[in-house]
Amino acid sequence: MNSCLTRFGMATLLSLAVGLSPVTVMAADPAANPAVAPAPAPTQADKAVKKTKKDQKKADKKANKKAKKKVKATQTSTAQ
Repeated sequence: MNSCLTRFGMATLLSLAVGLSPVTVMAADPAANPAVAPAPAPTQADKAVKKTKKDQKKADKKANKKAKKKVKATQTSTAQ
């Protein structure tokens, strides 16, 4: 709490010197939000697993589409 007030006070003084609002100065301060860290890059193993899952999903979708087409073809041939 105390550090927030101190930071806001410093931002106010700085903003008066520059001519900006204190909220703008605090928003531009990179040290104000140290909890935000970049996400780690995915590893090769993660990429391979993701690609395998994607390929499997694509194959399943293709098989389902083919099965539906086959059923539809048999229904039309029996109906005629």
